[in-house]
Amino acid sequence: MIVYKKSKGEFLGDIDNLIIEDIVREGVLTKLRRKVGDSEYRSWQNSLQYMATILRSGSIPNDAGIAIEYNIPSTGNRIDFIVSGQDDIGTEHAILIELKQWDTIQMTNKDAIVRTRFKQGMSEELHPSYQAWSYSALLYGFNETVYSENIQLKPCAYLHNCRDISVITNSFYSEYLAKAPVFCKDNKIELREFIASFIKYGDKRDMILRIENGRIRPSKALADNINSMLKNNAEFIMIDAQKIVQEEVLALATSSEVPKKNVIIIHGGPGTGKSVVAINLLAKLSKKGLFASYVTRNSAPRVVYESKLTGSMKKSEISNFFKGSGSFTETKSNAYDVLIIDEAHRLNEKSGMFKKGENQIKEIINSSKCAVFFLDEDQKVTLNDIGSDDEIRKWATFYNAAITTNVLTSQFRCGGSDGYLAWLDNSLQVKVTANVILDTKEYDFRVFDDPNKLRDIIFEKNKERNKARLLAGICWKWTGKNDESIKDITIPEHDFSMRWNLGSDGMLWIMNPESVTEVGCIHTSQGLEVDYIGVIIGPDLVVRNGEIITDAFKRASDDTATYGKRQRLKNNASETKVLLDQIIKNTYRTLMSRGMKGCYIYCVDKETETYFKSLL
Repeated sequence: MIVYKKSKGEFLGDIDNLIIEDIVREGVLTKLRRKVGDSEYRSWQNSLQYMATILRSGSIPNDAGIAIEYNIPSTGNRIDFIVSGQDDIGTEHAILIELKQWDTIQMTNKDAIVRTRFKQGMSEELHPSYQAWSYSALLYGFNETVYSENIQLKPCAYLHNCRDISVITNSFYSEYLAKAPVFCKDNKIELREFIASFIKYGDKRDMILRIENGRIRPSKALADNINSMLKNNAEFIMIDAQKIVQEEVLALATSSEVPKKNVIIIHGGPGTGKSVVAINLLAKLSKKGLFASYVTRNSAPRVVYESKLTGSMKKSEISNFFKGSGSFTETKSNAYDVLIIDEAHRLNEKSGMFKKGENQIKEIINSSKCAVFFLDEDQKVTLNDIGSDDEIRKWATFYNAAITTNVLTSQFRCGGSDGYLAWLDNSLQVKVTANVILDTKEYDFRVFDDPNKLRDIIFEKNKERNKARLLAGICWKWTGKNDESIKDITIPEHDFSMRWNLGSDGMLWIMNPESVTEVGCIHTSQGLEVDYIGVIIGPDLVVRNGEIITDAFKRASDDTATYGKRQRLKNNASETKVLLDQIIKNTYRTLMSRGMKGCYIYCVDKETETYFKSLL
């Protein structure tokens, strides 16, 4: 989505009329549905004036295209400034410019990372050349028009306040400088010449609009690329906070020793790339010769990854790479260099059927010199889930480990729409956000009044890439676990019946092409993703007079997520009621954020259906 699109001549007119920053702010509000802070507003006032100075030259045609704040498809990332046009033989070029107001820059020993000063102090940031290049790689990867029509992307960075270029152009960063040159305050002429060398003629075919309307290429799925990733191939470009987090963890992990443990807590919502960063770290740390393992409480992603690696890797190697969270009850202290815990919110105290161990968080920290916890506390979905920032800090302190925290923010699921996830939080009343109404042009969300229609559209979407599935709240017993003739989920008024996923598929349910005819649940989907998800919202979550009301006793009697609730209610009614309410809301939040391109729902309760329709 483009916030601002005009010709060079029109852009310079908006600059001269002193209205450019107001036009951009209004565009961000109306198109991206995001309010603009004072610092961002002032950055446009400043940076766009510098770009106007660069463009005031006859060497750059007046009908060249200008785009500001272009939101890359399927992500939440934006390119600051684009100049589009043709070279002298008619090849189309788009110059992608990352604008920075930095003036003080320091080197680090981390790949593609520098330090710069903000009001709150020094901060580690991506090298602007890496950032500009990574955005061009994203655009090339996601946009069919760019990929198929031979549009040449030329990334660069402009640090218009920086005079001392010795750090930013240091040979340590040469790999990224070669991909995206950087221009500083005294390089105005060089930047102008760089643009003019590719833009000899204007944007004759409205390239920017074609890019804006370009078909979105299918996104890569982590599971499909895990074999290549573990061979240290760069299947996913690390963007913004992902790259910063990765380099921070690599630095801390390689310096961790027995008396100087490190515990790293990384917060991130659905689709922010937690699992991608985790697997990337596993590959890079293993290549460095460190003994590292990927750990999850939920077996579904682990089983899927293992199945993808079978045949290309020895079984012993796979078992070393992937561990359940209950594997460390008897492990010696510091046996592992690094343990990478995905879905850390799902960790339990006791492990396994026989309830071994004391506390999985304690055991993981004890077993490793460095423990990396990827955490989203709004995805706790059972009464036994204990993973939280506070609990991790408690045990890190117990072991005298240094604690580092970071946050992943870039959005790569749900159409790259931070707005959808904020709307989902607000709609499910998980937390209050400003996103009350959802623009379904941003993300394909639909409410169906018939579960058969929901099933049919998922069947249709699944024909594209075998990446559409049905999920449901655990409100129907799994009576047909070993009998295919029994339909578990029945909605008689619509003559609808389907079965839960077969026990024979287990956690591989989401991969089997035939399994689209079955319904999955939170246990077979958390930590995984598809293109389109259909969710049946059961009677455990209803809306009355605009208020979400949950009832754990409307769940099936064989629901393990809320097992033991009666005794807990007897022991501490108020606390348990709050916890049960959170579990049910978090469950539907998790189910409804599994779809990269779309989510479709059916509500068994009519007032609940009306409520969700009213929010579109």
